Amino acid sequence: MPVKKNAISSAHPWNVSPAEVRDIQNRLRHRVVLSDRFETVRYVGGADVGFEDKTRITRAAVVVLTFPELALHEYRIIRQATTFPYVPGLLSFREAPALLAALDALEQLPDLLLCDGQGIAHPRRFGIASHIGVLTGIPAIGVAKTRLVGEHPPIPLEKGRHVPLTHHGETIGAVLRTRTGVKPLFISTGHNIGLESAVAYVMACVTKYRLPETTRQAHRLASG
Repeated sequence: MPVKKNAISSAHPWNVSPAEVRDIQNRLRHRVVLSDRFETVRYVGGADVGFEDKTRITRAAVVVLTFPELALHEYRIIRQATTFPYVPGLLSFREAPALLAALDALEQLPDLLLCDGQGIAHPRRFGIASHIGVLTGIPAIGVAKTRLVGEHPPIPLEKGRHVPLTHHGETIGAVLRTRTGVKPLFISTGHNIGLESAVAYVMACVTKYRLPETTRQAHRLASG
C-alpha cells in the first residue's frame, strides 16, 4: 500500500553533502524490489521536473491518467526553492522533494508511476524512480531520454523493439524503441516492478509520441 509523503518525510535528511547523498543511496538501494508487487492498474502517473528563475525554483509536475484509456484524471504542480546543486547521479536530491510534495497533494495516488529519469540504471542502482518508489511504496519505472550508465547492442528500428542495457555484466534496463525510427528511451525498474512489466506498461502508455503519455504530459506541465 503506497504511503503519503507526510509518512516518509523523515526517512532521511535532504540537505546533505554529495558524499552523504552517495551513502544514503547505497543504503536505500537494498530496499529496491525488482519484481511485480502490484495488482490491477487503474491509474498511471507521470512525474517530471522543470526549473524557473534561473533554476532557483524547482517546478515539479505529477499527472494521473486512467488506465488503459490514458484520460487525464488529475494533476498537481508544486514550486519549491531549489536547495541542491546539479550533480549527475544525484538528481533525486535536487528533484524528489518537490515531486514528493506534488504526490502528496494528489487526491488519487497512481497505481504505477513513470518518472522522467532513471530507476536502477544508475551508478549506484538508485535513480530518482527508485528513490521515489522506495520512499512512497508506489511501483515506479524510470523512463529516461538519455543513458546515464551501461552499454547496449544496436536497437532494431521498429516500434516496440528493445534490447538489454547492461553495466558491469548486470542487466539494469532496456533500450526501447517507442516509435519506428525515432530515438529510443532507456527504461529501468524503479521499485516494485520487474523489467519485463516495466517495458510492457511503458508501451501501453505510448500513443503517437516518443514519450509515454504519462511523462509527456508531466513534462509539458513541468516546462510551463
